Amino acid sequence: MISPDDNVTLDALCGDWRIHQLKNGHRYSTDDLLVAWYAAVVVREAGFSVRRALDLGSGIGSVGLMVAWQLPAARLVTVEAQPQSLALARKSAEYNGISDRYDARLGDLRTDAPDTGDFDLVTGSPPYFDERAGVVSDRPQRGPCRFEQRGGVEDYCAAAAKAVAPGGRVVLVMATAGRERVFAGAEAAGLGVRRLRPIVFKAGRAPMIDLIALALGPGPCATEGELVVRAADNHRTDEMRAVRLAMGFPAHIA
Repeated sequence: MISPDDNVTLDALCGDWRIHQLKNGHRYSTDDLLVAWYAAVVVREAGFSVRRALDLGSGIGSVGLMVAWQLPAARLVTVEAQPQSLALARKSAEYNGISDRYDARLGDLRTDAPDTGDFDLVTGSPPYFDERAGVVSDRPQRGPCRFEQRGGVEDYCAAAAKAVAPGGRVVLVMATAGRERVFAGAEAAGLGVRRLRPIVFKAGRAPMIDLIALALGPGPCATEGELVVRAADNHRTDEMRAVRLAMGFPAHIA
């Protein structure tokens, strides 16, 4: 839970919504913004409305909150294993006035995620790294957000497959280095990758993450053009500015 000693900041998220974060803990990222934005793009272009959405391993609630902002008719369920992160997410939902449609649950997505098969949209931002791949941070929340302490992308695929409705969509973000794991994990869970959008953080560099849309059953996969976040001069590209505008950022800071 949140302690009186915790240094909690209240920061801009999207539109006029705000998010509570620990100053020295896990803080929301561009990856979160992009997967939430892409989720709304995917369902809108698929031509259906979202009544029920699920966010797996929701952390401080950034992805789920941004999905809720974009899809005001949707009811959100989130699953998060860290009580401190869950408390922050609930605090943010209350601050933004959506507690009546934001059901934040404590649990491990591998065992406690809904298996009802009735969610129109499932989102997730799995940790990118095996614990053996680096030094796990001892700062609050950060370790499980980056390292696979409670499962990897395969577990997200397995949980999502049980939760998503026929015809619904699963949207994940994953390190490009783990792309083969996504395809293998999806196939093992009975999902098929439908769309893939590589993300380049600076022009001239290789993609670092992928935005991935999946659905139940096999199907053709469309690989889309790279989305470049920053140009060579380090300014945001027009496309990234358009993403930020779509997420409610004022034009002068998009």
